Amino acid sequence: MRSAFAIVGLCAVLLGCASIQNTPVNQPGSSAEFLGQLHENFEERTATDDDLVALSFSGGGTRAAAFSFGVLEELAQTPVRGGGASMIDRIDFISGVSGGSVTAAYFGLHKRAALSDFREKFLLRNAEEGLQTNLNLATLGKAFAGGINDSSGLPRWLDANLFHGATFADLRKTVRPRVWINASDIYNRTPFVFGVTAFSAMCSDLASYPLANAVAASAAVPVAFAPVVIQTFPGRCKDPLPAWVVKTRDNRNAPPMLSAFAKAISRYHDGEMPYIKLLDGGLVDNYGLSGFTIALLSARAPYEPLSPEQAVKIRRGLVVVVDAKTGVSGNWVNTIEGPSGVDLVKAAADTAIDASVGAGYTAFERTMGDWQAALIRWRCGLSAAERARYGARPGWNCHDLKFFVGRVGFDQLDSARAARLENVPTRFHLPQQQVDDVIAAGRDALRASPTFRAFVGSK
Repeated sequence: MRSAFAIVGLCAVLLGCASIQNTPVNQPGSSAEFLGQLHENFEERTATDDDLVALSFSGGGTRAAAFSFGVLEELAQTPVRGGGASMIDRIDFISGVSGGSVTAAYFGLHKRAALSDFREKFLLRNAEEGLQTNLNLATLGKAFAGGINDSSGLPRWLDANLFHGATFADLRKTVRPRVWINASDIYNRTPFVFGVTAFSAMCSDLASYPLANAVAASAAVPVAFAPVVIQTFPGRCKDPLPAWVVKTRDNRNAPPMLSAFAKAISRYHDGEMPYIKLLDGGLVDNYGLSGFTIALLSARAPYEPLSPEQAVKIRRGLVVVVDAKTGVSGNWVNTIEGPSGVDLVKAAADTAIDASVGAGYTAFERTMGDWQAALIRWRCGLSAAERARYGARPGWNCHDLKFFVGRVGFDQLDSARAARLENVPTRFHLPQQQVDDVIAAGRDALRASPTFRAFVGSK
């Protein structure tokens, strides 16, 4: 009994000494105007291409960031179908989770120029230098209070060393690619995509939100990090809920993920949630496919999220999921005992994440197939005047449309190499040799991908 009281007393002392800095940094305002500018510029920039390229970068610390960087390097060396420009200049959509969100956000800011300095500015740096990485009496108090590291750690490091004050307004200046940074809303248990839909619903200004904070939210592993907090400002703007949100929220037969997302957006808007608490995006979607899926399922027209001009022009689409997930590990399968403690928590988390991403990827493949069929029906239903207005060329074939969807992962390399890569830690500080090994793996895995080869070779 005395031991129990001692433990309770110790916990009380630790909690009393712990201080978490997670004050919201988002500002009130309207994001509706930002949405209009985004659509206008995005459509103008993409309507001339007959290829669509979309990438999704999974979580996994610097390992994931390096693997996705290797994929970008390979795209830079690959000419577009028919020759000419490089495929890296044709990326329309890019989504990132946790470590993958670092690469996605930096590439979104700097485009091709990111290839020249991302390795030195981030991959070879120690992003943990300002973080508490050991569990001791001091950090235990913060762990009980909500998280060992808070907004004084990773967001500040990312801003000082990588993003230098950049906000979502900077991310949208050149518009292409459209970037989705994914976190997890741990109250609604839904994906939180840093975008106009969520920020408009909460009457907050997306344009002024720091990229460093969004990326830090995407990478906020529970306990190691305190939740990133977003404040809602209900009634502070005149932005209405999108019609699809209301319709989906009230539809008992809506797809489960879309229904949960619509209900979360409604809570942001109606004042039910003064604060949104965000953790690592991998908790609900480690492949970062939510942005794509929600954009497709919530579309008001068959061609969205494309413009009608691009939907007519497009002939081939490539969607690549860059998967840097951890392989199976641990020696507790060799004994009756175990797992326990940290091993048990890690095993449970890995099981939940891997099961959800597997099911999510299968569902996404089906969604992309449905979208391809819907696009073809829409294209073939256009009148001659509509075809001309949307830029159809002489000899245009409404059926000439194909999407290539594939996953690139360590497991698609030779078994010995895959095993070595899967054992690279998922932290934010790795030796140079490991970083370079993972970058090379990204290049090689994309080059060897049957889906990628089929897309490049298609006519």
